[in-house]
Amino acid sequence: MQKKYDPQKAQQKSYVRRHNASFRGKKIIANQKLRQFVDGALSDGQSPEAIAGRLKHQEKHLLTVSRHTIERYRQSPYGKLIGIKLKPEKRPGRPKRKTKLTDRTFIDKRPKKANERLRVGDVEADFIVSGKSGHGVLLVAVCRKLRITFMRRIHDVGIDEVHKTFLKVQERFPEIKTLTLDNDILFKMHKTLEKLLGIKIYFCHAYHSWEKGSVENTNKIIRKFIPKGSDLAQYDDNYIRQIEKHLNNRFMECLKYATPTEAIKKHRRRIKKQRRGAGSRET
Repeated sequence: MQKKYDPQKAQQKSYVRRHNASFRGKKIIANQKLRQFVDGALSDGQSPEAIAGRLKHQEKHLLTVSRHTIERYRQSPYGKLIGIKLKPEKRPGRPKRKTKLTDRTFIDKRPKKANERLRVGDVEADFIVSGKSGHGVLLVAVCRKLRITFMRRIHDVGIDEVHKTFLKVQERFPEIKTLTLDNDILFKMHKTLEKLLGIKIYFCHAYHSWEKGSVENTNKIIRKFIPKGSDLAQYDDNYIRQIEKHLNNRFMECLKYATPTEAIKKHRRRIKKQRRGAGSRET
């Protein structure tokens, strides 16, 4: 008499057969020495293919198993712990530099005249740094209105040297009224720098380099003469002056095609004339 087909019973039998057949890694579980070898090799990052080849050609005292068996073992509950070890550890990488600058005034509070380039003396400044094996930085300062650029190389990089360099820039450009900077650690003592220069300093928001677009655009031109990765120590002061001269002698549409050098001279003549006129009225 033919038995009646029971779909549920057939499904259960199929599942048991498939379950028992699918785990061929039992060879590894049953052999302690083999398992220790496979576990150790997997922990070292060896691939199943490499382990199977090693067993076949070098570890002849151990039982030989295929790469498929090792792979199934690794994916089984017995080998999953090894799989966790196999996951590549995340490299710590470069830690994000936590800013140590405090008590900053951000660009949001910069005067409207500075934002709209309505007056001379609102300056943006930035550093061009040497490559990994290089030495020194280049301070670049640009007037937002006149685009006049001042460049000074700093050999011994430190906060004191940065402050001295800004004082030298101010000697050449006494019109300076504000500074807009990024959050470089060299500006940690920005309150001291404010007092030294007698001006107000504003900071861009983190990772918002476009907020000081004048100096960023200037740096792009400088990079034509001093490529990224260069050692600034290889360039003498005369070469730096030549770059500065080139920048300040460009015909610029925003200056009605005058040069920054012509623009600053014109501005100073006008201020001198105004002061002379004010002095004559007082007398």
